[in-house]
Amino acid sequence: MPCPQRYIACNAIETSPIPEQFAVRQKMPKILYSPASPYSAKVRMAAAYAGITYESIIVQTTEDPALLIDNNPLGKIPVLVPDEGGGVYDSRAIIQYLNRISGSALFPRNAAKRTEAERLEALADGICDCLLVCVYERRMRPEEKVHQPWLDRQWSKIDRALDYLVANPPKLPKKIHAGHIALRATLGYLSLRFGDGWQRGRSKLTRWAKRFDEAHPELAALLPAA
Repeated sequence: MPCPQRYIACNAIETSPIPEQFAVRQKMPKILYSPASPYSAKVRMAAAYAGITYESIIVQTTEDPALLIDNNPLGKIPVLVPDEGGGVYDSRAIIQYLNRISGSALFPRNAAKRTEAERLEALADGICDCLLVCVYERRMRPEEKVHQPWLDRQWSKIDRALDYLVANPPKLPKKIHAGHIALRATLGYLSLRFGDGWQRGRSKLTRWAKRFDEAHPELAALLPAA
């Protein structure tokens, strides 16, 4: 289901217009995002899990809207705009910011376990990087100029990473961390853009995603969507 243009993420209550004279002037962080973006999904899921209330605003990066450019000169999403202003980007920087303001809700305090969580997030983000290369290679180039060896190279990285995750499935404890969230967002984007062919021979990973969704349906509702 498409995400509404603006809503409070942690309780999924859609905002309604309030007459000016009755409006309460209360700021909240804004997250500028695209519904299909896996990095946006990761950040929004993380904020929801950490219990951080925010305003969610869809932006079209191709139009370079002022709200986006003023808060990230690169014109990329996601961007978190704190109450005090000044954009925070990219997704991993946002995750670290959310972890700090939530009192370490997104990473274990134990150094070794935190490194494990950060490594999983980096792996998930790396898969997304390769997936986006494939998407844009076909989206932005005429068919006759698509460089298939380049696409094959990206898919070899993706397959290798997915197979590693099948061989080393991350545990899914009651208290999850940013690495788990990043991986679920990545698998959601993979299915959104490329279907479910990646699941063949990877039942451990598909079961992992199903258990995640069953344990955290409020986060599953924020997965990448067309």
